[in-house]
Amino acid sequence: MMDILSDEFRAVVEANRARDPIQIALDGRVPNAAKVASQVKYLQRAEHKLPSWFAARCIIPPLAFEQSSSEATATRKNFSGHSGRLAIDLTCGLGVDAWALSRNFEQVIAIERDSTLAAIAQENFRRLGAHNIQVINTSAEEFLSCPPAHIDLIYADPDRRSAEGRKLVRLEDCSPNIIALSPIIQQITPLLVVKLSPIFDVDEIFRIFAGKVNSELSHSVQIEVVSLDGECKEIIAQVAFSAPNGLPTIGSIRAVSINVGEPDRIFFANPDEPDHNSELQPFDPEGFHWLIVPDVALQKARLARRYFWERGVWTDSDNSYGFSIDKPIEVIGKVFEIQRIEPFDPKCLKAKKLKNIDIMKRNFPLSTAEIARQIGVKQGGETKIAFTRADGRLWQIYLVNR
Repeated sequence: MMDILSDEFRAVVEANRARDPIQIALDGRVPNAAKVASQVKYLQRAEHKLPSWFAARCIIPPLAFEQSSSEATATRKNFSGHSGRLAIDLTCGLGVDAWALSRNFEQVIAIERDSTLAAIAQENFRRLGAHNIQVINTSAEEFLSCPPAHIDLIYADPDRRSAEGRKLVRLEDCSPNIIALSPIIQQITPLLVVKLSPIFDVDEIFRIFAGKVNSELSHSVQIEVVSLDGECKEIIAQVAFSAPNGLPTIGSIRAVSINVGEPDRIFFANPDEPDHNSELQPFDPEGFHWLIVPDVALQKARLARRYFWERGVWTDSDNSYGFSIDKPIEVIGKVFEIQRIEPFDPKCLKAKKLKNIDIMKRNFPLSTAEIARQIGVKQGGETKIAFTRADGRLWQIYLVNR
């Protein structure tokens, strides 16, 4: 049986790379057919998610691939301008974030407790030409019991699955337990960066990292919510420690929208600052000509309302649409031209005898299925109608098809 790290295995994968993985698995002429089929399958998927891994023909373990950052999110992580001699990745896995760190630091030490994954990661770094990454096969806890001196940054993406495969929500339940390790971490590095699940509540993140680190050290907490092509991918918490001089200082929160091939769009704010444009004007159904759906990063970061108000866009909550008189430029979200806005009237819509409607809804008391049932249509089609609550009333918004 061939070693999956060998040049021989790599040659067999390359020879079958363009084939259907199912056909490979059933082909008795292919040695190690099942493993080759698996590698071909995940290499094909990596071409979009991890193009450098694809180009280098890296070994891609399926579970590590599913749990890893995408190359697009890894390479643009904001480390507050930090670079230096040494960064530690406590949770190597496939190694995408360690690889991204290696571009900013002279040396990266990547910790991986699984011996097979550790060997695969080291081989992949060799194929990627990332020669300044050292993989150590140990646990984060064991490594931190005797850490090297002068660590510039510690990064962690805790495993959010139990040994039985159950999803974990509480940060204290994940592995490694960053909360339990924080007293050690804050003594050996000025900066801790933690990747969190997209479902994590941003207020809870502030509470955890402001309240559970050593109160004798001042520190700032910065949160970054990252979306990729309209889908929330990760939340990054950065905790910067400094000398003993008082109480913790809460930092900023950022919403980052990544659209591949376009510049990142970023909005940030200090959560302690008041909303200066909080006086709502009456909702004007005849005066608005553009509807904006805020990017999921804005909504998750609870910055949509502040973002819209600062741009003169009408909205009444973080969960609502934005409405504008003029067409917004380079907005963090999707923009639709409005034909007209009417009070919600399902009988009127039903009388139009439309067969299919692309139903959009936000801050509306009915589900998409219930809206479709009440107006007698099926979801889908070219006609777009948005439904929302604004200024205490329900509205239906006809959108221009493009």
